Amino acid sequence: MYSDPISDYLTRLRNAIKANHRIVEIPASNMKKAMTEVLYDQGYILKYKFEDTANNQGVIKIALKYNPVSKIPAIREIKRYSKPGLRKYSSADKLPRVLNGLGVAIVSTSHGVITDKKARELNVGGEVLCFVS
Repeated sequence: MYSDPISDYLTRLRNAIKANHRIVEIPASNMKKAMTEVLYDQGYILKYKFEDTANNQGVIKIALKYNPVSKIPAIREIKRYSKPGLRKYSSADKLPRVLNGLGVAIVSTSHGVITDKKARELNVGGEVLCFVS
């Protein structure tokens, strides 16, 4: 049993990328589904599918994206920012910029799980979950 499902999600993605896997399966939750949709919308993953299982938890199947010529993964680095032991919240004007705007910070707000750019647009703050570049 793991105590931090979001860290588990990010670690499974990171390990699959380092092993050059095409598909990774992750136990589903609403937060993980929302984070997967953000990664897909930003172009970091090729596609995803939510499947139900016998225990009603479900599985997220994610097809990872690689450059067809150089085989370099689209996700270079994915890092947890706010942790269960130290939650990190930011207001809209103090949201961190990843790689000076080239990367994405995934933020959990009152408007749902969105990117840092969208949170600045909507002028909402929240918990900064992770950085993706």
